[in-house]
Amino acid sequence: MSKSDLETTTEFTPRFDEHGLITCIVTDVDDGAVLMVAHMNADALARTRETGEAWFWSRSRKQLWRKGETSGNTLTVVELLVDCDQDALLLKARIGGDRVACHTGRRSCFYRRVPLGANTAAPLTFID
Repeated sequence: MSKSDLETTTEFTPRFDEHGLITCIVTDVDDGAVLMVAHMNADALARTRETGEAWFWSRSRKQLWRKGETSGNTLTVVELLVDCDQDALLLKARIGGDRVACHTGRRSCFYRRVPLGANTAAPLTFID
């Protein structure tokens, strides 16, 4: 399929990388906050679409996992979007349990600011 065809097709043809994975950005459906970034393989994507619950592939554990299966902090999928060339997904979700998405117990996995500009040697700043 050509680049132009990918950008205009109504056919869902996710482009997995050489490891069989596709990047998935997860946001809170209510306020748009970025909660986490994870990866899906074809099985995780299929289970997510079938169940309405977020499933991912753990690159470190090399196994499929359903978000919240041990913590109770589940992600119920409200909307699943694919980017222009179908190599990244955006999952808009509602958090269950304690309403935290990060394994550290924070709402979002993005809780530290990286310094920019002339002061790049400065430490990270916690923002939650």
